Amino acid sequence: MEVASVKDRISGLEERFGQVFKFGIVGASNTVISYVVYAILVYLGMYYLAANVIAYFAGVINSFIWNSKYVFKAEEDPNRNPFKVFLKTLAASAFTGLVVNNVLLVLWVNVLNLSEYLGPILNVLVTFPINYILNKYWAYKKEG
Repeated sequence: MEVASVKDRISGLEERFGQVFKFGIVGASNTVISYVVYAILVYLGMYYLAANVIAYFAGVINSFIWNSKYVFKAEEDPNRNPFKVFLKTLAASAFTGLVVNNVLLVLWVNVLNLSEYLGPILNVLVTFPINYILNKYWAYKKEG
């Protein structure tokens, strides 16, 4: 194997891990925003699943803004329609943020009798890798 080829592979791995790390930072901010909104709404007496849906939308908006400007910027396509990317981000997040998240939340709270405050934190362990894959290879994929 040539030295240049090895260097290219290493550089590609560094770039990919850097992107995953950035995605994790954005995801952490989404988690904080979503969790704060969720906890406040639950504290105010809102049903936990309704609070989770509202908190989800706060996280999706944050995710779209930062992923577009910070994480997947290198994959920018000048012909990309930002509204289409937002809809794909919303769809990807809807799958993990609403479907998977709520199913897991019911499992944690109703089946395993864990705290409704702990459930959303546990969900991150499952939804993070799914979200990254959907965003990287679908929502922000170069068109054409």
